[in-house]
Amino acid sequence: MKLSDFDFDLPDHLIATRPAVPRTSARLLVARGDEITDARVSELAQFLRRGDRLVLNDTKVIPARLTGQRHRTGAQGQTSARIEVTLLEPRGDGVWTALIKPLKKLKRGEDVVFNADLSATLQDVIDGQGVLAFNLTGHDFDVALNAAGAMPLPPYIAAKRPADAQDKQDYQTVFARKKGAVAAPTASLHFDAALLAQLADMGVDFTHVTLHVGAGTFLPVKVDDVTTHKMHSEWGQVSDRAASEIAATKASGGRVIPVGTTALRLIETAAQRGEFGVWQGDTDIFIYPGFDFQVADGLMTNFHLPKSTLMMLVSALMGQQTVRGIYDHAIAAQYRFFSYGDASLLFPK
Repeated sequence: MKLSDFDFDLPDHLIATRPAVPRTSARLLVARGDEITDARVSELAQFLRRGDRLVLNDTKVIPARLTGQRHRTGAQGQTSARIEVTLLEPRGDGVWTALIKPLKKLKRGEDVVFNADLSATLQDVIDGQGVLAFNLTGHDFDVALNAAGAMPLPPYIAAKRPADAQDKQDYQTVFARKKGAVAAPTASLHFDAALLAQLADMGVDFTHVTLHVGAGTFLPVKVDDVTTHKMHSEWGQVSDRAASEIAATKASGGRVIPVGTTALRLIETAAQRGEFGVWQGDTDIFIYPGFDFQVADGLMTNFHLPKSTLMMLVSALMGQQTVRGIYDHAIAAQYRFFSYGDASLLFPK
C-alpha cells in the first residue's frame, strides 16, 4: 500500500468553512457496499433500525487557540512579539504542552500575556513543543481561557478565515461533556436534540465513550509505505457501562455504528486484547486496509482529506475500490468536505 493509493483531486470550493444550518440539513451519502443513496442527515432514521446502537464521542473541545504578546527588554530597549499558542495536553497544576508560533521568539522563563487575566511562562521545549505554566488553575483558568481563547479550527479552515464567536457553538457537539479535545469529533456535529430524540423514539440506542481528539489528527502522512507510518496517540475511555451496552447489542444481533472515526478507533482499541471490554489510556491504533474489525458494523463520518489516515480507515472498512467510487460520487454531486462538511453513512458488504 502506497500513500498515492489514498490520493484524490478535490476542488477547493468543496472545502466547507461553515457548517450547514440547521445541523441536520447537511447532506448524507449512504453507502451499503457499492450501493449509494443521496439523502440528508435529517433522514437518518430511514437508514437505521430498532436495536442499532450509535456510539457517540462525548469529548468537549476547549478554546485552545490563544494569541498573546511576549515583551522583552534588551540592548534595543523594550521589544515585543506576537505569539500564537495552541494548547495540546494538560500536565496538571496549570501546566500544558502547546504548539507555539514562532517558537524561536520565546525563551525559557519568558512570559506571554494573553489578556489582563491570563498569562503563561515557557518552562521548557520538548520535541518542538512548548511546556507552558499558566498563572491560573482550575475553574479560574477555565473562565479565563473561555474569554481569551478561540476554537482551534482545522488548518484548512483557519487558512481561509479566523475563528470567531460562532465557532464556539458550531465546533461543539450537543452532547459534549468532558473537556479535553483540541479538535471536534466532526461527524457528531450533525446531530441536534430533536434528531437524537427521534432516533431514540424509534428504538435506536446510544452509548457515550470519550476520546480527547488531539492536534495530531491533522498531521500528514509523510512515508510512501503507509504501513510504516507512526500514529499519534490520544487519551480515551470506554466505561463499564459503555462496554456492557455495546456487548449487549452485539450479543443480540444489533448493529454497532460509531459516529465518527474517533469513536470507531476507540472501541476497536478496546477489542485489541481479544475480547471487547472496559478500557482507558492512550491509543495510537492505526487502521488501514487489512484491519480486522471486531466491533464496528458501520460508520457515520464526514469526508476526509486525501492521503490521510482517516481515508485509510474508511478504506479498511469499505474496501479501497468502493471508497474510490464513493468519493468520486461525492465530488461529482458537490458534497461539502472535511470538518464542517457533509456526512456519510457507511455499511460494508
